[in-house]
Amino acid sequence: MGLFKKEKVYSVNVDMEKVVNEFANHLKNEGYKVQQKIEGNKAIIQAQKGGILRDIIAAERALTFTFEKLENGLKVSVGIGKWIQNLAVTAVEVIFLSELFLAVDVPEMLWNEHVENNLLKELDSIVSSYSSPSSSTTSTM
Repeated sequence: MGLFKKEKVYSVNVDMEKVVNEFANHLKNEGYKVQQKIEGNKAIIQAQKGGILRDIIAAERALTFTFEKLENGLKVSVGIGKWIQNLAVTAVEVIFLSELFLAVDVPEMLWNEHVENNLLKELDSIVSSYSSPSSSTTSTM
């Protein structure tokens, strides 16, 4: 795993679609521009925070969350990716096979690190609300 990508595996059996939809709604409520696509056992959410400076400097960058339903859990990867126009009509398999994650400058990297950590805590909360109390997670960061 690189500095710009984090991966977390939730060892719980959850409804991926419900988790993805609730997380996307949380991002929208936090003021993010969000697009999502769920297809089979894979899903992707892209979230982009608006603002004049952000629009000028990093218009093509977004936090990219990929979800994969595993036999006994849910794998989530988060990193900085290129904003993909019309994600709703793009096949998820193509997105997973393409290079999503980009190098960024240090100030943006630190901001994204902070945002990713806060959003991953929210995702932990959402996943735990759909799982049993004895469930666990593993993380690779």
